[in-house]
Amino acid sequence: MALTEENLIQHPGVQSRWVQLANGAKCHYMSAGDTGPSVILLHGGINGSSGMAGWGRWMIPHLAAEGFRVYAPDQPGFGLSDTREKYWPHLGVLSHVQFVNDFADALCIDQFHLSGNSMGATNTAHYVVDHPERVLSYILIATYLQGELGVDPDGSKRAALGGLQLEPWNGTAQGMRDLMSKIIMQPSGITDDLCDMRAYMGNLQADSYKAFQASRSKIMENPSLKQKWMLKGRLDQLEIPAIYLYGKEDVLIPVSAGYEQEKLLPNIKFYFPEDTGHQGQTDTPDLHGRVYAEFFKTGKLSSALEKEAGVGAGA
Repeated sequence: MALTEENLIQHPGVQSRWVQLANGAKCHYMSAGDTGPSVILLHGGINGSSGMAGWGRWMIPHLAAEGFRVYAPDQPGFGLSDTREKYWPHLGVLSHVQFVNDFADALCIDQFHLSGNSMGATNTAHYVVDHPERVLSYILIATYLQGELGVDPDGSKRAALGGLQLEPWNGTAQGMRDLMSKIIMQPSGITDDLCDMRAYMGNLQADSYKAFQASRSKIMENPSLKQKWMLKGRLDQLEIPAIYLYGKEDVLIPVSAGYEQEKLLPNIKFYFPEDTGHQGQTDTPDLHGRVYAEFFKTGKLSSALEKEAGVGAGA
């Protein structure tokens, strides 16, 4: 199946939409569902990531069918987000938190359920501590929060985990396939259309993505920004309903990072699903879909689903 005129994968019931934010930025997002509670889904941070790439093929239509209004925006530096320099994510996660708030404002979404994978999970964690009044509940999937939680402030310990070191993307669709095959376990999750779409978006956002990559240094060098970046004593104190899914077969940020975070975040219930890598919603979409729908509806999981999802030792 060919891509649309916007270079997007087509999926029944999932719509491509645009909105202008209060700061003037043009914002692209994928959406489905006409009624029910709102859910905002945040994609990861590898080249070519987007709302469609991260969530559009399984989670968006599934949650819409379960009675939710679902939104998956392309965050600055990714997807079809505004490529003008003033809208680049110069402050990384801090820029993304402001973007999510502006996005919710633009669509008049006062309160919502929130979730993210990888970079999107980091952005979710930061958003909920900055705007807890807007978040009904949240779900994290596979990220590295040790820096913000104070046990690895400069990120130097991450390499010791033995995670896969990704080679720089070469700008081609084949290069994108090679990149995705290292972090997505299920071959069916990597299609020609996905690689073509991600390659287009990766090239479109090449300059903005570089600004995103440089943002951590800017934050670390500025005491005020670094203080705002820290989550210790904040995320671990929140009482908003939350769960954290961390695939046991994650090769990018190995599961040992998840076990450590479980100890640092006693207020969040952890799950470690089998046969699941870094992008869990793609590797085990049926399990993740059922977990998301049940948790966002009830704020908890049944004992049977908890067992299937691999409930953590700290539960």
